Amino acid sequence: MPHDYDIIIIGSGAGGGTIAYTLADTGKRILILEQGTFLPREKRNWDPHFIFGQDGYKADVEWLGPDGGQEKVRPIVYHRVGGNTKMYGALLHRQRPEDFTEQRHKGGISPGWCVGYDEFEPYYMMAEHVMKIHGNRGEDPTEGPASGPFPFKAFPHEGRIAEVAADLQRLGLNIHHSNLALNRDIDEPWRRPCIACNTCDPFPCMLHAKSDAETALIRPALKHKNVELWTNSRVDRLVEEQGKITRIELERDGERMALSAELVIVSCGAINSAALLLRSGVANSSDQVGRNFTKHNQSGISAINPEKVNDVVFQKTLGCHDFYHGSPEHPYPLGTIQLTGKAHYTRILGDYAHLNLSIAEAKRMQQLAVDFWFTSEDLPTQRKTVQWTNKGIKFNYQPNNRESHFEFLDYFQDNYLRKAGFSEFYRSTKELEFTWHQAGTAQFGTDPATSVLDPNCKAWDLDNLYVVDASFQPSQGATNPTLTIIANAIRVAEHLRKDWLGESGLTTEDFPLSDGYMADNATAKLHVSKYQPQDTDSWSA
Repeated sequence: MPHDYDIIIIGSGAGGGTIAYTLADTGKRILILEQGTFLPREKRNWDPHFIFGQDGYKADVEWLGPDGGQEKVRPIVYHRVGGNTKMYGALLHRQRPEDFTEQRHKGGISPGWCVGYDEFEPYYMMAEHVMKIHGNRGEDPTEGPASGPFPFKAFPHEGRIAEVAADLQRLGLNIHHSNLALNRDIDEPWRRPCIACNTCDPFPCMLHAKSDAETALIRPALKHKNVELWTNSRVDRLVEEQGKITRIELERDGERMALSAELVIVSCGAINSAALLLRSGVANSSDQVGRNFTKHNQSGISAINPEKVNDVVFQKTLGCHDFYHGSPEHPYPLGTIQLTGKAHYTRILGDYAHLNLSIAEAKRMQQLAVDFWFTSEDLPTQRKTVQWTNKGIKFNYQPNNRESHFEFLDYFQDNYLRKAGFSEFYRSTKELEFTWHQAGTAQFGTDPATSVLDPNCKAWDLDNLYVVDASFQPSQGATNPTLTIIANAIRVAEHLRKDWLGESGLTTEDFPLSDGYMADNATAKLHVSKYQPQDTDSWSA
């Protein structure tokens, strides 16, 4: 029986989008299935009252909560073409070389990987090209070797942020410019669409100037006539027969149907990918699906010097990794420091809801604060964190390795921020609902008894099933996992091109910087819900 498609990709986020982009020129019949739809391009994209309100494009999702914890979890997730990257902050780092090796933390062990940094390095270069990353090599003493410069020069510090950078450097820190995935020409801004605005993090980009998975990956892939996208298409089950996935059962616009493909790629995000495998009863002979989950420990500090106004429009330019591997007082890793986008008072009211701030107080913070963001590693465990039940997903997560995370906040605040002139500090730590950096759940390895995927991210138990998102990661260091997801997806795509399709390998030339910033998809093969007047969620410009 002929297959409906050669390749079916389930999910249109960073992993699925990269696979589609990288295989699009092979001529194979490729179908991308996305359970959501396009995020509408409209003025509300940049309305903070909407974005930080009850809706804000968030998916209406509810999970069962962890054992002994809250009964329900309403995660902040986005079921859109492009996935969660539509709303991300677009600051993309490589993992450090040490992250690929076993690391001892205060709270336990972060395991090593079955491949090393050196194998990933050329794919990181390709990922930095396709995502149009800005930065200056050599500023960050923790960064690994690179085979070339960043494709775009760094965004400069401005005004108050330049002052803060100089103050922290005088205190002995290595301040670097953030590695931003934005389509901007720093010297000649008129050439590219990014306007370096205050609605970048965590807003969708109305100009399609942020390198999210839809803009940078899915839309260019759809320029190829052999690539097709269906929205509102939720996959419910993968059916296995004789060691292969022979049928994909889904619902599209309320209609039940089944499809088949020679090659099936699951890219739903670490939580939903694990849930799909568990619900389908496939790829789990190791009993490891849903285990080894990580999501990072993350906190913000809004720091104020009451004599200094921060009127910088685009403040997300400053980073510091000096404490990635520890400090003179901490013989274990601490994490990363960066700035967020300049916080609007509506965001401040939500982030610091536990402080019961008045609107006036929040507006004062908006005027004065410099907003620092701290990320530390949490550690994978054998706890069945993602479970499938008759009520759907159970998110059985237990935070860990937090003692060193809070030590990190105290250490930086007391030894650096205070000495840089800040005197008021407001803190917020992200809890269960914040699963932006979800990883693990179907880790790769060399032993089918202890891993779900082989080193090429093929399921050990199945001949034609690959999982290509952050599920494969045994650990994730203290950096945003998106660039690693994309680099790994390119690595897997090169394996598929060579070993499945008989095609050539890949170089940075396959990821041109001159790609149109918003590919023309007027004639692309799409199955999108018919536009309904007054329903802004059913269409996209």
